[in-house]
Amino acid sequence: MNAQASMQAAVLEQHGKVFRRTAVARPLAGPGQVLVRVVASGVNPLDLKIREGKADHARHPLPAILGIDLAGVVESVGPGVGTFRVGDEVYGMTGGVGGIQGSLAEYAAVDARLLAPKPAHFSMREAASLPLAFITAWEGLVDRAQVKADQTVLVQGAGGVGNAVIQLAVAFGARVFAVDGAAKAQDIGRWGATPIDRTTSVERYVAEHAGGLGFELVYDSVGGAGLDASFQAVRRFGHVVSALGWGTHALAPLSFRAGTYSGVFTLLPLLTGEGREHHGEILREVTRLAEAGKITPFVDAHRFDLDSVADAHALIEQREARGKVVIEIAK
Repeated sequence: MNAQASMQAAVLEQHGKVFRRTAVARPLAGPGQVLVRVVASGVNPLDLKIREGKADHARHPLPAILGIDLAGVVESVGPGVGTFRVGDEVYGMTGGVGGIQGSLAEYAAVDARLLAPKPAHFSMREAASLPLAFITAWEGLVDRAQVKADQTVLVQGAGGVGNAVIQLAVAFGARVFAVDGAAKAQDIGRWGATPIDRTTSVERYVAEHAGGLGFELVYDSVGGAGLDASFQAVRRFGHVVSALGWGTHALAPLSFRAGTYSGVFTLLPLLTGEGREHHGEILREVTRLAEAGKITPFVDAHRFDLDSVADAHALIEQREARGKVVIEIAK
């Protein structure tokens, strides 16, 4: 495959503007990389912030190919890669930030350490819906808080990351509760957790579901008031984790409980190169749990392709998506 070969991609030329489908140079797999033929690209809320130029922590120089999550097929293998072969079906959180080409293109040259074999029984659409959310959930639940069976786990928010936290905590045998709107109650129950309406006061749901003592582990996936509520809902000597702990918060409620706090910044390995192997390791564990029937993808039914990326983003902006939005790159 020569360096002059081209591919189709959705390119963002100006922040806040529409994507332009165009031909660009097809990348080659360098040392430590594999070339992936992208079949599906998962859309995260972060993609929308990057498109608008509002993600200071995830800047992507223009013109840019966005798309953080992908699922696809290994097309070629670069020097030094022994973990994958041509034809392997893989998935991962691989680019779309920090100047690294994203997944809204027919091909992507990907650091092999970021990839894992996709769950065999999942479609490419389903696999592409998982990486960022489940890596974020794993880093908080397992790496930071070391979730255990029979622990009481409270999840603030049941969106993409919250869904992943619920499913992982249930898979580890925890007793899980999740705070969100009434419309999410049925889904939360289906994922194996007890729903708590977000209009309920912290004091009331702690009394009703945690014996008035608080929850042993609280994972905040919404930030702001959700993190403040987490500090109030955790029990003594408990652990609070947040994937959106960027604001200014009073630590007194947590300190008076002798609790601990951990932050999760999932993009760090992509942006710095440090810790990339662990993202591949996490996804291998996610694949293992998925193939054991302990993880179920939650994918929005709408279908999008490289010509309708803006429509996919609009569905999320309008809060009309039911599940993870995925763009199909190849049929």
